[in-house]
Amino acid sequence: MAHHKYNMSNNNLTTTRFVIRKSLIGKNVVISFINKKGDKMKYNHDEVYNTYKDRFESMNCFAKYKSYTNTNTMPAFCRDLAIV
Repeated sequence: MAHHKYNMSNNNLTTTRFVIRKSLIGKNVVISFINKKGDKMKYNHDEVYNTYKDRFESMNCFAKYKSYTNTNTMPAFCRDLAIV
C-alpha cells in the first residue's frame, strides 16, 4: 500500500488526493486536496462518508485497506458535497 502525503492541523487535513479513511470517521475532519493539475477541492470527510456509507462499505478497497482514494478528483457521486 502506498504512503499518502498529508498534513493535519486541528480538524483540517491537506492531502494530494481525495480520501475516505476508516480511521478518520467521526473526527469531523475537513479535507482539502490539490490534484496534479492544481485543482483544489474541499469536503467534510464525515459528511461524505455518512451520506454514502453503504457505497463505501461495499467497496473491496474499503474492506481490504480501510480507505478509498482517488488521485484526480472528487468522485462524481459525492461531488455535490464539496465545500466551495
